[in-house]
Amino acid sequence: MSYPVPDTPLEVLFEVKKSKFFAFAAYTPDRETAMQYLAGKREQYPDARHHCWAYLLGNPHSPASAAMSDDGEPSGTAGKPILNVLQHKGVGDITIIVTRYFGGIKLGAGGLVRAYSSAAQQVMENLTVKEQVTLSKVLVRADFRHEQFVRYVVNEHQGVVDHCEYANEVTMHIALPAPAISPLTQLCNGQGIQVTVPE
Repeated sequence: MSYPVPDTPLEVLFEVKKSKFFAFAAYTPDRETAMQYLAGKREQYPDARHHCWAYLLGNPHSPASAAMSDDGEPSGTAGKPILNVLQHKGVGDITIIVTRYFGGIKLGAGGLVRAYSSAAQQVMENLTVKEQVTLSKVLVRADFRHEQFVRYVVNEHQGVVDHCEYANEVTMHIALPAPAISPLTQLCNGQGIQVTVPE
């Protein structure tokens, strides 16, 4: 199952009543990457009052994980509106951070919700996306002489060789787009190479 993910990181600026809301969006395949991205923005804008964020990991239609933070804003006025935008855009593996500089005029709870929501909307509307293809795990056991052949086939099908174990033969742990498993299996069977798909 493929789904859209952010292609390149993006930043937009949204201003309301002299408060500046910098909205950032980037591809984050896991929580660790999302938290590193957040830490980077905190370092980049150390004098900002709030770095509110939300992420959606995995397939956007059935996310593996979602989280948010108001980072000191009144509860429910920042993280939730950002996450709400994410949940309606159909993009996965994404983190949005909205960094706020207070302009001296209080916006009130409703104003904050609208501002964070609008900043998140703007960054999503301008974001370029690409298709993320879910990779399936495949195990290939072969003679050493076949290793380069298997690597070539995997590469041709946009797969990756995670790692190899060498004993009497080579055992290759491969991640491959699901539609490519059948062609790989057919090619390998012709060479006497064993392909298994772990459950």
